[in-house]
Amino acid sequence: MISILGKMNRTVLISGAGRGIGRALAMFAAEQGAEVIALVRTSAEATLPYETIEGIDVTDHAALERVAGILRSRPIDLLISNAGVIGPERQSTLDMDFDGFRRTLEVNTLAPLRLAQTFLPNLRAARDVAGIARIVTISSQMGRMNYSKSDRIAYRASKTAVNKLMQGLATDLAAEFIAVRVVDPGWVKTDMGGPQATVSIADAVAGIHERAWETNMDLTGTFVNYLGHPVSW
Repeated sequence: MISILGKMNRTVLISGAGRGIGRALAMFAAEQGAEVIALVRTSAEATLPYETIEGIDVTDHAALERVAGILRSRPIDLLISNAGVIGPERQSTLDMDFDGFRRTLEVNTLAPLRLAQTFLPNLRAARDVAGIARIVTISSQMGRMNYSKSDRIAYRASKTAVNKLMQGLATDLAAEFIAVRVVDPGWVKTDMGGPQATVSIADAVAGIHERAWETNMDLTGTFVNYLGHPVSW
């Protein structure tokens, strides 16, 4: 694969990079030549080829502010909001674990917006250098409003809500040349996706990476899958 980064050394901040898609994406982006800042909840391996900041729960405002303090005015060219949870065991409209539902919304819906707001100064700094900065949120086609299945309804609802938030964020940041995009990684073979999933983590990560860096002001506010095919809202 030819690197989309070209000769410019760009910085990528990825949340939820301790395992699964986030970890693989951090590795892939580093291999492609990016300076990667990975936010992880637990201790990271000492030999990773990128920078990690440990102890970061994306629902913890103080933790994110700590990261902002560490980075200061460092430009971030691409912010990837990847941290997510599948939700509680009981998440039916007829039998809901409401505490679990609340946690799902905090991680999947509120945290991506909080991340964007926290690191907006860093994105603005990158825009000043390169002309454009990018925010990509990992979502799911399970949140489509025209998809009436009701299993995993807490997860589905959280993704529907984050899609709308990112659509609105794209509108509000367009004048600042900060592009926002939502990407569905597909059903990926991770701990969350399970062994029956149909997409390899390598294919998903390569696709997400390409969708992220191709994002420009013409594509801001769009929802696509990892292959680049449009997904309905």
